[in-house]
Order: sequence, then C-alpha cells, then structure tokens
Amino acid sequence: MPKLTIDGKEIEVEAGLTVLQACEQAGAEIPRFCYHERLPLSGNCRMCLVEMERAPKPVASCCMPVGDGMVIHTNTEKVKKMRESVMEFLLINHPLDCPICDQGGECDLQDQAMAYGGGHGRFHEHKRCVSDNNYGPLIKATMTRCIHCTRCVRFSSEIAGTSELGGTFRGEHMEIGTYVGSTITSELSGCMIDLCPVGALTSKPYAFQARSWELKKTESIDVLDAVGASIRVDTRGGEVMRVVPRLHEDVNEEWLGDKSRFACDGLKRQRLDKPYIKKGNRLAPCRWDDAFARIKDKLGGLDGSQIAALAGDMVDVEAMTALKDLMTALGSANLDCRQEGSAVDPNVRASYIFNTTIAGIEQADALLIIGSNPRIEAPVLNARIRKRYLRGGLRVGVVGPQADLTYKHDNFGDDANLLNDIASGGHMFSKILENAEKPMLIVGAGALMRPDGAAILACAKAIADKFGMVKDGWNGFNVLQTAASRVGGLDIGFAPGQGGLDTAGILDACGDGKVKVLYLLGADGMEAAKLSDTFIIYQGHHGDSGAHLADVILPGAAYTEKNATYVNTEGRVQHGRLAVFPPNEAKEDWAIIRALSGVLGKALPYDTLSQVRARMAEINPVFATVDKVQAAEWADFGAAGELLGKPLKSHIRNYYMTDPISRASETMAACTAEILGEGARTGTDG
Repeated sequence: MPKLTIDGKEIEVEAGLTVLQACEQAGAEIPRFCYHERLPLSGNCRMCLVEMERAPKPVASCCMPVGDGMVIHTNTEKVKKMRESVMEFLLINHPLDCPICDQGGECDLQDQAMAYGGGHGRFHEHKRCVSDNNYGPLIKATMTRCIHCTRCVRFSSEIAGTSELGGTFRGEHMEIGTYVGSTITSELSGCMIDLCPVGALTSKPYAFQARSWELKKTESIDVLDAVGASIRVDTRGGEVMRVVPRLHEDVNEEWLGDKSRFACDGLKRQRLDKPYIKKGNRLAPCRWDDAFARIKDKLGGLDGSQIAALAGDMVDVEAMTALKDLMTALGSANLDCRQEGSAVDPNVRASYIFNTTIAGIEQADALLIIGSNPRIEAPVLNARIRKRYLRGGLRVGVVGPQADLTYKHDNFGDDANLLNDIASGGHMFSKILENAEKPMLIVGAGALMRPDGAAILACAKAIADKFGMVKDGWNGFNVLQTAASRVGGLDIGFAPGQGGLDTAGILDACGDGKVKVLYLLGADGMEAAKLSDTFIIYQGHHGDSGAHLADVILPGAAYTEKNATYVNTEGRVQHGRLAVFPPNEAKEDWAIIRALSGVLGKALPYDTLSQVRARMAEINPVFATVDKVQAAEWADFGAAGELLGKPLKSHIRNYYMTDPISRASETMAACTAEILGEGARTGTDG
C-alpha cells in the first residue's frame, strides 16, 4: 500500500486510488465538478488541481493515481490561485441568472464560487449563448449554463446504458445534447438532474414551483415498484413538491427511476377524501358512521365463507395485518394479496423473494432471466445488473421478450419449453450455468401469472438445484416482484387459509354468488362482470378502477401520508414515514379497519401503530428487524406440470402507468404520449 504525504500528514492508502480520494481520506477538501465517484473519470473541469512536489505543473487530482512517496499540497497560496483562475474560466460564459434558476440554493457552482472563486472576473466580451434543447417532458435543459463537465453524458452511456447524450463541435463551440434532437427515453433520466452541478439540467415538472429552503424534507421509502428505493419527500404546506433519491448502497445506491421521482403530482389528483355510499347507480358522499353502518348491515348474518378480501399492490403491512385479523374474526379464510394471480408459494419465503439480494448481483457470473424485462419492471435493479456486466465476466441469457436491457445478452426466444431444455442440460446456456461459480436466475412476475405459473416456478427451482445456484453463502434463485406490497403481504400470511379461496377462486365465487361481500384493500383492475352482484367495499386513496366498482368507499392514505411498513423484493423490511397529512377525511388504512372492527363487534386488540407492529412481529419475526435482509430457508415449492406454448413476456405494458398514483399523474401521461407514443396502452396485465 503506497504511503504519501498530504498537507504535511503522512497516510497509507489502498493502491489504485486517485490523489483526490487519498486527499479526502486525509481530511482535505477538494472541489470538483466533473468528478463523481460512480462515473468514469474525465478530468474536464480542472477544479481539483493540487500542487505535487517535483511535478512540473499542477496535477488534476481526480485522474492522478496515488504513488508511493508523493507529497501533495492542497491549501497553499499557489493552489488557491489555481482554483480562482479555473473558476474564472468556468464563469466566463455562465449567465448570472441565479435568481430565476431552479438550481439556486443547491447548486455546486454557487457554493464553490463562494468558497474558492475570486472576487471579480476580467471577461467583458459578449457571452456565448446556446439554444435550449427539448429533452422530453421530464428534463428542462438550459444549456447556456452548461460547464461541459459531461456528468450527464457519462451517466447516460455508462449507468443508464442508453447513450442518448453526447458532445458536438469542439472547444468553445462544444454543445451537450441529444445527437438527433430526440427525447431522452431512459427510465433513469431524472438522475441526470441530480448529477448536474449547475442549472443546465433541472426538473421540468418542478420548474419555478419552490425553493429548496422552503421545503420540509422527510426520509421515506418508494412504493411505486418493489425495489424499495430510499427517497426523500420534499413538501411545502400540505403538498408534495418533489421526490428525490437518498443514498442506500445495498438497494438503490443513489439512483431513482423516473416514475418514482416524477409521478408525485398524481398524489393530488383523483383523490378519495371522504366516505361514499352507492345510492342507486351513483356514489354519494356520507359520514364515516353511515359507511360503517352500511357495511355492518351487509355483513349481518353472513357466514365467513361468503366474505372475501383482496389486497392491492401498494398496501402497507399494517393495513394487511389489521384486515387479516378482521377476516379471521369474521370466520373467513378467503383472502389473498396476490391480486395478479401469482403462483408463488406463500408458505415458502424463498419462493417469492429476491434471494441473492440487489447488492448480491455484483457477485454473480452467470444470469438467466425468465419472463421478465427488468429495465421497465425495476430500472434501479437493472442498473445494478449493468454495473456488474460492465466489470466483465457476466453472461446473461433471456427466455422471454425481446428487449433492449442496456447490456449484451443472448435471447433464446419466448417459448417456456426452453426451460425444460436448460434444466435437462441440453441447452447451450446450461454449460454456462454449470461452469459458473455463482450463477443466478430471475423469474419475472409475468411468468408466474400464467396458468402454468406453478410449473414455471418448479422448473426454475429445478434449474437452480441442478446448477448449484443454492449453496453455502449463496442463493441464486430470485423472483422479481413488481408490487411493493407483495412480499410484505405474503410474510404476514395474507393468503388463503385452510379451505380458503385465492384470487381466482374469489373472483369466480363472486360471479357464482357464493361470495356476497368483497373487501378490496387498494386492489384495482378487477373484472367488473364477475363482481356485478357482489357488495364491494373499496378502501384506497385514489378514484381508480376499484373505486368505480364500489358500493362503499373508505378513503385511505397514500404512502407519503402515513407511517407504514413495506417489504421490498429482496425481503428487506422498510419504514415509510409521514410527510404530509391525508386530505380531508381520509385516514390511515389500519386505523380505518380497526374502527370498523369495533362497529362490527370484532374489536381488534391494538389501538396504536406500535401495537400493530408488535402484532406483525408476533405473526412473523422478520418484522422485528428493520433494513436487514434475512436469508430464507430453501425448501420445495412449485408444482410439476406441462408448460404452455404461449410466449413468456413481462406483464408491464407501460412503465409510466402501473398504479393509481402514476395513472393520475399528468407528468406520466405526458411521458406516455411523448416517449411511448399517443397510442400506447397503459397499466399492466393481470
């Protein structure tokens, strides 16, 4: 390990580090614009210049590898003069429009100009002006402010894998833009806004809405997919102004998908903010007491087998726990959290979680993807796969839809019977899995929604067993969930009890008149024809398709409006936090169910959030530990059977509209029209 001296302090650092990283370890602050620890080096801005003894000229510390015996100075008068000169050059063409720039208050250029710049500039000629580009409905480009750090270009080509941005012309005439003036289509494009150190790239939906110092910042969890990315919800008054990512190395690093970032405007549209009762063919607002009385009247005299409950894709574990306990008290075993009809085994945790963990992807050397398109199902997780691919030594095979996954892969077709060939060892990819030290596979939620989903699950398990994907310290079997509530619901046992019906059975029983009352807890997308004679209780936060079927509506709280527990696809228990209060008369979901249980004479034994969480830990000890992944026991699951000839595909048709919040978002509607085309279908299959 090389030893070097930084500002008179001798330190020993790991070989291969740059001088900038060594200076940070020594406690010296080095300004920078182009350097970012997750991006390739470029050495564009020269703001990180330092003085190195015996060097003929200043050294760009971000690109200089450490060497034994180096003597570095970071705070001399010479270094100070260098930084002032570099800052003066950077500001030559930068417009002085800080008062109207959305980056104001959180701008690296502002901060470093104050800390390291001189008191005046000597450039009096006309400033260069660059026309603004249209990057689509999400990014507002003011390219006159650009300092050519190329962070956005490197992110696009390396992290996102879309290579949609680049530099044209040279020298003073250089411009950053899309090569043919097209819209940026990456599902991670919003991360470029975070990376831009100036105001060249800002959020178009957020433009001129608020200043950073006006906002209250709440750390929470994203629930618009199953990754569970760490986020910060910025609010003003009672309104969510924006959502930005937080650092979490094991889950999302510092990235966030565009839907999770920009769909927040859907939180203030089409909201359910008071109870409703159907009178005739119309829903009319009512008091809570009247809604509960109507439900009590309908449940009176019914046997438990005539009552059922389904939980949707964004429901918190507290609400599912309360509803499960209420259904048990009513004598019903007809409940399911798999509203899409997934064939995962609720009794075997390893059958429905991402066992490798998201961070564990970086250890894999072979990957088989079955019936999934991770780019649109979990963009942040897909970026982790690409990160591993770029290191080299990862072979990726796909049995499923043709798609640009942003990394090289072999697509063998979408015939499910190919899985039998791989399992038997007769397929070309079988040899790759056999020779891999840490092979893994990913089964998509779409593959498990089919009639042969249980057979596909069993076949995937057979592949995992045959090629040694499960061994000491490694489990390469993974199911990529797409719903934030799925793993938590299965962990809490929100699944058919003894003699109970699953989702398909419940819907059929509703159509046959055997189920009289159906409780939809945030569950949308049900077939109206099957539910025409069933009394529907809908509890949720948006007037989506489930609310249109309801006889009684109970207004709940969205994920930004409650303290709630979710479990991501890898089985990590996470806590979302209240950023704003629910609108009008809407309440937290578990509290609604607790109040209803009292009216029904089946009062649940908890009155506070901590008591509900204690009940969750009593049902499953996994809920006693937050933000930790606990390995699941490997056991038998799936059911051997014939694989159907229908093609394997992702069940997501439109990345930008998969849930009630994003379907209510004007921004996501604009993305659908401009990026996918006006005729794009919305939502998901199932």
